[in-house]
Amino acid sequence: MKKLIILVYSLLAYLAGVTALLYVIGFLGNFVVPKSIDSVSGTNFGRALLINLVLIILFALQHSVMARPAFKTWWIHIVDTAAERSTYILFTSLALFLLCWQWQPMPMIIWKIENENAIMILTVIYFFGWLIVFLSTFMINHFEMFGLKQAFENFAGRHPGVATFKMNFFYTMVRHPIMLGLLIAFWATPLMTLGHLLFSITNTLYIFIAVKFLEEKDLRKAFGKDYEAYQKNVPMVIPFFRKRKFRRNINSGEAIN
Repeated sequence: MKKLIILVYSLLAYLAGVTALLYVIGFLGNFVVPKSIDSVSGTNFGRALLINLVLIILFALQHSVMARPAFKTWWIHIVDTAAERSTYILFTSLALFLLCWQWQPMPMIIWKIENENAIMILTVIYFFGWLIVFLSTFMINHFEMFGLKQAFENFAGRHPGVATFKMNFFYTMVRHPIMLGLLIAFWATPLMTLGHLLFSITNTLYIFIAVKFLEEKDLRKAFGKDYEAYQKNVPMVIPFFRKRKFRRNINSGEAIN
């Protein structure tokens, strides 16, 4: 019964994660969703700035703290190991929903592109960024990243295998293609308001700081010299940043945080 409950819980967490991701795509792109990043708001500038910064900080803290090995070691004493990743996904989804729900638009226009062809190109680039995010999850292990693999293995009575690197396509170009896709999506917009700019700048800074000083540190500790060699030969987020070509004599890729 416990294994079945964990499986159902993981399926619901996965659904929440996918729904949150789809909502964020509409939220940033001002498509379909009832409230987007540029929805009309009567909140004054100072209050809007404070609320938005608090929301971004809350998301960053949740996303980073719960991903750290030390937290996971403590957390699995409360949440079953098979449900740990699903719980992380669920909390991340809730943090994203909170951010979208309580976000205070700051409508001052920084730039606005009128040319229809340019708008179409930027829209295609925007969705291309999200496509990179989506495909990158499958180039490692999508269902493990979202917690389903752990729950199904637990339900089947199988023990999880040892974490290994998987280097597929995008991961030969940059070490963190998911982050690259997010950066493209943050900045590819024909209408950049002050609120959108605040979101893009703060989350861009968060990505580079968190990846450089937190995630990469954990990956070096987990995979040792293989990851150190990978770092030397493949750029972190920006493609073609380094001239040296990656040598396929090491089994490298991006680990799941």
